[in-house]
Amino acid sequence: MKKIFGLSLILITLGALLIFRTEGKPPKATSTIPQTLKPEIQYNSYSLEQSIVHTLLIPASSHFSVTPALSPKLDTLESFAQKHQAIGAINGGFFDPENGKSTSIVIVQGQQVADPRENERLMNNSNLAPYLPKILNRSEFRRYRCGGSIRYDITLHVTPTPTGCQLVEALGGGPSLLPLTSVEEGFLDIANGQVIRDALGNNQPNARSAVGITRDRSIIFVMVAQKPESPTKSGLSLQALADFMKTLGVEKALNLDGGSSSALYYNGKMFYGKVDKKGKQVKRPVKSVLLIQPLAKVKNSPPS
Repeated sequence: MKKIFGLSLILITLGALLIFRTEGKPPKATSTIPQTLKPEIQYNSYSLEQSIVHTLLIPASSHFSVTPALSPKLDTLESFAQKHQAIGAINGGFFDPENGKSTSIVIVQGQQVADPRENERLMNNSNLAPYLPKILNRSEFRRYRCGGSIRYDITLHVTPTPTGCQLVEALGGGPSLLPLTSVEEGFLDIANGQVIRDALGNNQPNARSAVGITRDRSIIFVMVAQKPESPTKSGLSLQALADFMKTLGVEKALNLDGGSSSALYYNGKMFYGKVDKKGKQVKRPVKSVLLIQPLAKVKNSPPS
């Protein structure tokens, strides 16, 4: 009897230790999820030398979808998420803070809701005239409906829709990070060995945001946050961001609007990327976002 009691006590103790070790920790990307359970969105943070990187992984087999949203006027990421009842969100494409108009293409439920060509400050800017063909053909995150399945891709705007598929949603950003195409998309220009245009500070550390597609077709949001104790020297360059995403198994990646726009929302909590000279978080309203919503909600949502 004593032996049975002793064995029971050991089993209870081991069980308690196991709960203590796993409670509160987000599942890793390599975790095995039983087929009877819905794969959960996985949040992780990484402490790097120059930054803190926050990620949200949406498994390919999950019951969630990634879709863009646009606001008539600039709005906070948290407000976007609450309005659309999203479990997660990341800031989206580029915009002009002067007039509040998008400089990135946005398509929602088959309808183009943002067109850079309608932004007069962009189209009439003589300094940007040589780059307009590239600006209007930048990379975008796409969501296709192919028969009864959903497919995601990151590709240039002029890329044709695959046969048998319908382009349902798209959000422009740029440049592509894997491979890095800053020159090809008009963000960087070099002449006679001198940089004459560097719209994103390609080689400078900064707060950044990106979306990627992994080898197993999962979607990942990545938001790079600066460190308050080093406001001018922290963050990641675009190449460092691309290299980091590659370590997460990402095969295609798209840079989103960064700097003061960088922000991530998950399950009621906000994470901001940019800090000012005093180390305080910068909370900037944005024009567009990418949302994480249940598939059922996306199917039943009316067109914008």
